[in-house]
Amino acid sequence: PVTNFKEANQSDLELFGQLYRELAEQGIFLPPSQFEGMFLSTAHTKEDIEKTLHAFDVALERLGK
Repeated sequence: PVTNFKEANQSDLELFGQLYRELAEQGIFLPPSQFEGMFLSTAHTKEDIEKTLHAFDVALERLGK
């Protein structure tokens, strides 16, 4: 996990961009910067969470990671 700015600044921007696009194609919209977090709230349903997890699985498989 990233614990400080120095580590975050070493992010692979190309890979983040690829992940961002893969997820967007599946209807999951991340913040457009590797420096921003994703948040879960009580408004998210179990189905929302399952869809998001599945989208990450698919995206990571496509990226070969």
